[in-house]
Amino acid sequence: DVQLQASGGGLVQAGGSLRLSCAASGFTFDDYVIGWFRQAPGKEREGVSCIDSRDGSTYYANSGKGRFTVSINDAKNTVYLQMNSLKSGDTAVYSCGINTDGADLCDRGFGRYWGQGTLVTVSS
Repeated sequence: DVQLQASGGGLVQAGGSLRLSCAASGFTFDDYVIGWFRQAPGKEREGVSCIDSRDGSTYYANSGKGRFTVSINDAKNTVYLQMNSLKSGDTAVYSCGINTDGADLCDRGFGRYWGQGTLVTVSS
């Protein structure tokens, strides 16, 4: 049974850091692209970052460039999103999704599987 579990959210002051985790259960991320997305209250879901488990290539939306770093562990069962210099505008529910097609996931937001989100709240 394919399951994704996002965790690591919480309350942090502006300028602080958080590391989110997306854990695979019942499978590994081999052959998948893993994406982080976020949805703020009253706003549409937007892509944050993607990583391709096959070659390690990464993608960042402009909102996180220079502040966020996505990575995958050697076992390819957990993907991390290190978020530094957090701003109030980063407040959102963050979720992870996977797809074998990177364009479908990262460009169009089409995930084959999704984990439930984890709430990040940045206080100013």
